[in-house]
This record gives sequence, C-alpha cells and structure tokens, in this order.
Amino acid sequence: METIDGFFQVVSSFLWGWPMIILLLGTHIYLTFRLKIPQRKLLTGIRLSVTKDPGAKGDVSQFGALATALAATIGTGNIVGVGTAVALGGPGAVLWCWLTGVFGISTKYAEGLLAVKYRVKGPDGNTYGGPMYALERGLGMKWLAVLFAVFTALASFGIGSTVQANAIALMVRETFGIPAWVAGAMVCLLTASVILGGVKTIARVCTLLVPFMAAFYFIGCIVILVMNGDFVWPAIQLIVHSAFNPEAAGGGFLGGGIMMAARYGIARGLFSNESGLGSAPIVAATAQTRNPVRQALVSSTGTFWDTVVICAMTGIVVVSCVLAHPDISYSDGAALTRMAFSKIPYVGAPLLAFGILTFAFTTILGWSYYGESAVNYIERRRANRFYRILYITSVFFGSIVSLDIIWNLADCMNALMAIPNLISLLLLSGVVARETEKYLWSNRLDEKMEETTYE
Repeated sequence: METIDGFFQVVSSFLWGWPMIILLLGTHIYLTFRLKIPQRKLLTGIRLSVTKDPGAKGDVSQFGALATALAATIGTGNIVGVGTAVALGGPGAVLWCWLTGVFGISTKYAEGLLAVKYRVKGPDGNTYGGPMYALERGLGMKWLAVLFAVFTALASFGIGSTVQANAIALMVRETFGIPAWVAGAMVCLLTASVILGGVKTIARVCTLLVPFMAAFYFIGCIVILVMNGDFVWPAIQLIVHSAFNPEAAGGGFLGGGIMMAARYGIARGLFSNESGLGSAPIVAATAQTRNPVRQALVSSTGTFWDTVVICAMTGIVVVSCVLAHPDISYSDGAALTRMAFSKIPYVGAPLLAFGILTFAFTTILGWSYYGESAVNYIERRRANRFYRILYITSVFFGSIVSLDIIWNLADCMNALMAIPNLISLLLLSGVVARETEKYLWSNRLDEKMEETTYE
C-alpha cells in the first residue's frame, strides 16, 4: 500500500504541477478577454440567480443549480485549505488565490453556457449535461467524453465522499468525543435520505443549507476581523506586498517568495472553486433557464462566492491573527485556521466545527450528483441504483479508515477531469463567444433559446 500511495503521490504532484496551473490560469485569462470580460455582468448574474424563470425548461431552479454547485465546491478546502496555502506560500498566497477566482469567473461562465447549450433530455424525462455532452455533441469526441465521465465517477468517491466523511468523523471525534463509526453511520443515513431522492431533492436541501452555512461562517469571520481591527489593514498590506516581493514575509510566517506564494495561492484557488475541472456544469445543465447565457451568468457567481469572497475572507482572518500574535509560528494550515477561530471566546471552536461539518456534508451531496450523472452517461441509467448504494457505503468507509492513498488518488482524478474539460472549453470557445455576443452583449437575455438543445 505504501508503494501504491507513493506512486499516486508522485503522479498527483506531476499533474498539479506548473503545467496544469499554467494551463488552467491561462484558460481563465484567455476566456476573460475572448468573451469581453463577462465579470462586468457579475451583478446581473447575482440578480438572475434569485430570479425564477417561469416556463423555462429544466429540472431545478437556477438558484437550486447554483446552490448544488456551491455545495460541492465550498468545502473544507475553503477553511483549512486557505490556511495551508498561507502556511506554505506565505501571506501573498491569499492574493494569488483571489486573482485566480477573479479570472476563473470567465471559465465557470463558459462551462455553464456549454452545459446548457449541449444538454439533452433523457428517456426518463430528466435533463442531463456537462463536459461529456459538450465533447460528444459539440466536438464529436465520444471517446474523450467517456474518459471524462470515468474520471468524474472515480473522483466522486474520493474528494466527494470518503475524504469529506473522514473530515466530519475527525471533527466530531475531536470536538464532541463521538466515535468515528457512530459519526460515519449518522452521515451515511443522512446522505442516503437525500441522494435517493435524486437531483431535485439534493437541490432542495442544498438551497436550504448553503446560504445558511455560508452566512454563518461569514459572520464568524467578521467577528474575528472586528476583534483584530488594528491588524486588518496591515494584513491586507502584507498580503499584497508578499505576493510580489521575493523576500520572506516575516512575523509568524515561513514565507517563500513570489514563486511559492503564486504556486500555492493559484493551486488553492483553482482547486477550491473548481473552475476548469468540469464538475459544476453537470448540475448547471439541469437549471430552468430560457437560454444558455442566463445560466452561464448564474454559474459564474459560484466562483465569486467561493473564492473571491469566502477564500479571501478566510485568508485575511488567518493573516491578521498571525500578525496579532507574532510570537507564534505555524507551519501547518489546519493549525493556522484553528488558531484564528480560537480567538472567538467560547463559540470559536464550535463555529469552526459547524463550518467544517456543514461544508463537508454538502460537498458529499453535490458530488453524489456529479458521479451519478457520469455513470448515467456511460451506462444510460442502468447502474444508477448500484452507484447510489456504493456511494452511500463509501461515506461510512471513509469515516473509519486512513485516507492518505485516497487523497492522492482523488487529486489525480480531479486533474484528469480538467484535461478533457479544458479541451472542450478551448475548442468550443468560438461557440461560447457567439452565444455571449448574441444574448449578453446584444441585450437579448430574455430571449428563449432554440429547442435544438434537446434530444
């Protein structure tokens, strides 16, 4: 097992090295300018996300699709992952993470647009879409579509179920003293009660949980920043300075210069918001929307909330706390985050525990739909019930075992998902640009799309 784990660790480090980072960030920047900076319409996207589109085809509301996508992307990485980036890359990593989110909005927009444009109506009456359908219907690359589906299904058992369940079990044991197997059984039952109801039930639960958990976590961050009021502006200055200064950060940070800050900040931003991985458009395709651009705008707000707001807020909280306590040096991301939230008297630790529990659980729900949709594409629903049972079982399994090898395997699958998805984004960027020009820049957002998007 150690040999296998070492193999996947090496492969993961290679796949998530500079070539992948450059490819993903390069795609973000290219699409930003190719599409004439769709970030300018962010407020429109936020408005559309809470606006019903009566009569539009689809399975769930636009907000339901957005909430499900956010459920899968807002996870423990937004809390502990940002602290890890700061610990390894210094405070400058926060700015690089934030910039990745700003440019990643364009990629999430393009993914959402292609998902709706090439979605299909299944024999069961449900709507299906995502990169596999864009690859098959837009580019005629059925073989690459199948590969993407395989990678997505495998990734769902890693980053989607076992890893998140393990984080929940660990947090429950450390905070409340509940055995891992008890926590695993509880999460297993909760997961089953939701995902057995299909995408509509998943979307309904995520619509209730995601705004609440995000607001709760946001308020906790605000409380910490108020407590660290004298260090907030110096923290922001240090973040900006360290992002472009090769000198060590000083204070309680290790620091690593521009390259280290950029590497860990960009990697954390890309991994956190999943722009370019191809996961979020799978649920975006189910949205009730009258044309692809409307849902594309709604989808793009997911990266804004996930990285531009939540990750940036977490980063400022962590850096300001370390500045407030310069005598303490932390080299562990989880320790940095725990230290920050421990500064809230009495409720700090429970608040962090609640954030990790809810973020991890909603990630389990969101990724269950991604994996099931991938299996649907390969098997045309014949393996649906088997997949759900296996996924629910993996939640319990992940709660009680060590997951080093699964972490590395999940990282590999996520990177392998990104490659075919980026191919579809780049080769179909002309289609995205034309649709954007037709509906967005020509002020025709209320126009309905042609029904050729269905089969």
